[in-house]
Amino acid sequence: MEPTIRADLARLPAYVPGRSVPGSIKLASNEVALPPLPPILDAIAAAAANGNRYPDMGVVELTERLATRHGVSPSQVAVGCGSVSLCQQLVQITCGAPDDEVVFGWRSFEAYPIVTQVAGAVPVGAPLDEEYRHDPKSLLAAITPRTRLLFVCNPNNPTGTVLRRDELVALLDAVPPDVVVALDEAYREFVTDPAVPDGLTLLEGRPNVVVLRTFSKAYRLAGLRVGYAVGSPPVVEALRKVTVAFSVNALAQAAALAALSPECLPQLMSACVDVTVERTRVRSALLEAGFVVPESEANFVWLPLGDRTTAFAEHCAAAKILVRPFAGDGARVTIAGGDENDAFLAAARSFGG
Repeated sequence: MEPTIRADLARLPAYVPGRSVPGSIKLASNEVALPPLPPILDAIAAAAANGNRYPDMGVVELTERLATRHGVSPSQVAVGCGSVSLCQQLVQITCGAPDDEVVFGWRSFEAYPIVTQVAGAVPVGAPLDEEYRHDPKSLLAAITPRTRLLFVCNPNNPTGTVLRRDELVALLDAVPPDVVVALDEAYREFVTDPAVPDGLTLLEGRPNVVVLRTFSKAYRLAGLRVGYAVGSPPVVEALRKVTVAFSVNALAQAAALAALSPECLPQLMSACVDVTVERTRVRSALLEAGFVVPESEANFVWLPLGDRTTAFAEHCAAAKILVRPFAGDGARVTIAGGDENDAFLAAARSFGG
């Protein structure tokens, strides 16, 4: 007799990471090209020396540091094994019945439908608008009495597009108060448009809203897996209850604390500015080459190539440039250093917009 496994897992889509090929330029995973700063590496090494001990399960020091940084109570901060782990925890704390629904724009972060199905809930995608942005009307139309959670990725992954303050506030105010809204701001540090609000400024008076952030992008710690959520104490308390024990490892905690230090934080944020300058240059060059490229507020650009997406990715791969294709929709291209971006632009021009 075979072991009993949930039958619905056979229909679960697999998360597809960006490819890594030795000798190729990887522009597929929205990573920052620069390594962690030396003081962060020193903190990681020091933590590794105590690797025989369990990490602080409560992540107390990092929680307190984040609370101070954002001007909130530690009871409003939950730290997780990357923000994607917190996404799954949000589904777990909001969805308990088989017909409970989770709404998100589509296309958006591909983990949303996966973590929803893993938790036994029903994923509901709402179409983006013609400018590849979240469409508040379609999101609201997708909400039913069975909806328990709404993900809003702002800037959106993989399109880089945003909802601005008036649009986002109107959306939040229109969502039923019993539906939790997760503002996924993994790329917040790359936003340059002053009309795009910091989600943390929208929490007051909205106990159903929770903001997600990550150390994977701007802080250059994608390999260590640490993210956090800021929200009302009842939501944060529930998130902590479903956290896998010791999931935020000691190296990740030490690295995140070092990244937030006065020695490192200004340098990290300065490097984000450099990325945004390159983002503007790359987008302008692509537009000149005839590509359609929505304005991005993240550390990547989106090329809505439709049926040409796979061919474009293969063309770039032949030039040893790895981009992230979403077959039938488009390709996402990470902004890296100047030389790497130039190599990508050369490949894109030879493909033709």
